[in-house]
Amino acid sequence: MSASHRQLFDDLVEAANFTPLEGWDFSFLNGRTLGGSLPWDYQQIASGLVFSAHRTLDIDTGGGEIFASFKPPRGSVAVEPYKPNLPVSTQRLEALGVEVRERTSELLPADDASFDLVLNRHGYLNLDEFYRVLIPGGKLLTQQVGGRNDIEFNEALGIPASVISSAPVNAQDLRDTLTRAGFVNCQVSEANISTRFLDVGAVVYQLRAIPWQAPGFDAVVHREHLWRIHEHIAKTGRFEVRSQRFLIRADKPVEAV
Repeated sequence: MSASHRQLFDDLVEAANFTPLEGWDFSFLNGRTLGGSLPWDYQQIASGLVFSAHRTLDIDTGGGEIFASFKPPRGSVAVEPYKPNLPVSTQRLEALGVEVRERTSELLPADDASFDLVLNRHGYLNLDEFYRVLIPGGKLLTQQVGGRNDIEFNEALGIPASVISSAPVNAQDLRDTLTRAGFVNCQVSEANISTRFLDVGAVVYQLRAIPWQAPGFDAVVHREHLWRIHEHIAKTGRFEVRSQRFLIRADKPVEAV
């Protein structure tokens, strides 16, 4: 092991560990990961739906970056459970006439039948709540992270994968759950894609940005594990994980009671 190789490791980990996190800003990873494309474009689909909507609810909006890009109608609402993201999303979205509310439980801080569109990209999945806040004839669009997502991180770090009860596992179960919740015109697609992390700093940043993937991850505590990932990347050119995604589209019946 050369001193420069160790110094590179130290520099990459330190930079990733101390770069501030803000909302859903993953620009730190630009040029540092390579990934396959999903067979759908959530943002394109969502943008089209927002264009036709009168009042939209965006669930777990992060810093509001993606929702703001859709130019939502004034009077729309975004909810966010992570306190550090609230001032970020508020500053970004209130200028567009969008109210930001804190989500403090599994229940949505919204009245019954108050939105004609519910969006949710990688947020908490509670189909009964989504159904409740939609008006009759309202639409749901959500992209969800699957329960078998990126487990290669957990295996490499020796950290058990999170058990998130709402995380979908397969498309058929999702269809059944949508139907039980009362939705109609249910469409569920599943995709599994590979993402290659090209340096250990990208791994550190990713795990800081999505702490639920490897609960308890710490760049100091898991330094030896990170070193092994660094060595693996030096030999193979990448650290590869497999991401599981679902796209869900459904409607609340026009005749809903």
